[in-house]
Amino acid sequence: MKILLFMAALCVVVMSCTKGKTDYEAEIDTVVTEHVEFKEAATVTTNGYHIRIEALNGTFYKGYNEIRLKITNSQTGEISNTSGVTFLPIMTNAMGEHQSCPHRYQLMERSDEKYFSGYAVFTEKSSLDDSWNLYLSLTVNGQTFQVEKSINVQEQANKNLNMTVFTGKDNEQYIIALISPQKPKVSENELLAGIYRYQKPIDNPSGVFPDPTQFSYTEVNGYMLQLDPRMPEPSMGNHSSPNNKDLTQQNDGLYHGVVNYTMTGNWTLNFIMQNQDGQIIKGTVVPDDFTPGIAGAKSDLHIDILF
Repeated sequence: MKILLFMAALCVVVMSCTKGKTDYEAEIDTVVTEHVEFKEAATVTTNGYHIRIEALNGTFYKGYNEIRLKITNSQTGEISNTSGVTFLPIMTNAMGEHQSCPHRYQLMERSDEKYFSGYAVFTEKSSLDDSWNLYLSLTVNGQTFQVEKSINVQEQANKNLNMTVFTGKDNEQYIIALISPQKPKVSENELLAGIYRYQKPIDNPSGVFPDPTQFSYTEVNGYMLQLDPRMPEPSMGNHSSPNNKDLTQQNDGLYHGVVNYTMTGNWTLNFIMQNQDGQIIKGTVVPDDFTPGIAGAKSDLHIDILF
């Protein structure tokens, strides 16, 4: 009798999956584009130099953004002899309060590629209440100068690149940002994420705005993200998938794992984050119960995606 009841429930779920998938496809009216080309997102001309800031698709998005910065002579167009490039994004809200986001402050020189590289994980999109500015410092031919540039940060339409901000059990603020895949496949996908922690200032502000010591973030080292992907829609029963791999840090400082999407639709990446000592900083175990007709339970640390 139990077997017959299980088979009946399974048939209902399979039929619901088909209907759910059809409804899901009907809701999507645009195709998510995988951006691979860096284009100009902002530019400044000052002190006889042209500063070009590039990002994928020429757009700053909420979430993780790889940044490339190029400096040329504004008259000749020649690559300038530049060093010591710093990069500080600052958001100002309607109350005049300032905050930053995870970023690489000292940009890295890519001499072969003739640009400086970094990243920014913008935690909010630009709005009437929240505005973003970039504060740059650079030394060109022995002359150091500072630059301020207002930028526009757009909402990230690609839900596969979502992020989350949370406070851990250690009372520290963390950010997890998905970096890839931009366009997952119904298959095993390499999952790439950055994990960052806000560094609470030790000293008072220097009096010169912006003081970078007040807006510092670090890349979290040696942690682990245990991964449990689920399809949380009631029609899916909160089922998971096989062959997933937890995210661990690699030489590039980012966290690499594997997520196996067995079909398109809504997925939740449930996480449990552990520090170097194996202590749980955030996250809860998701029950293995098969729950057709009921929205699936989620870890208290998760990121929802859709493809």
